[in-house]
Amino acid sequence: MIIGYARVSTDEQNLDAQLAALKEAGAEKIFSEKISGKARHRPELEKLIEQLREGDIVLVWKLDRLARRLMSALQYVERIDKAGGALKSLTEPFDMSSPVGRAASQMLFVLAELERQNIVDRTVAGLAEARKQGRIGGRPPALSKNQATRIKKRHAAGESIASLAREYGVSRATVLRRL
Repeated sequence: MIIGYARVSTDEQNLDAQLAALKEAGAEKIFSEKISGKARHRPELEKLIEQLREGDIVLVWKLDRLARRLMSALQYVERIDKAGGALKSLTEPFDMSSPVGRAASQMLFVLAELERQNIVDRTVAGLAEARKQGRIGGRPPALSKNQATRIKKRHAAGESIASLAREYGVSRATVLRRL
């Protein structure tokens, strides 16, 4: 049986291209998830490995969809092997059951790990530069400092959290955080 595995790192990313490619390649069953490649526990990948039988093929669109760190990748490949399965990538044409194919796939995992670290480094550097320029990321506060001060005074005078939240158009939790 050919079993597909698709993964993207964030909710904003889309699995459609991977899913279509896996179906076109003959995957009879596909496990997919939106979770970071650095996550230690991936529920759908765990389910896939638990269901593997002798002769099954685990099909991924790219090897870095399996893992972004060499050690994690090697552990998953070993578990797939122990279950009697084989790993195959749609975009990397290596026979991973041969020593040369395994070495080539390990190099790709190393490059994927390097790419991920480069992304992290660039992001950290970009955020630091933005902070130097006075830009702060994230959502703007729901209440200004003046509004928060007025809410505190009015709440101290006996107004309810619910009525203050309605008046300022925010949730009760926002009012509570400001108190």
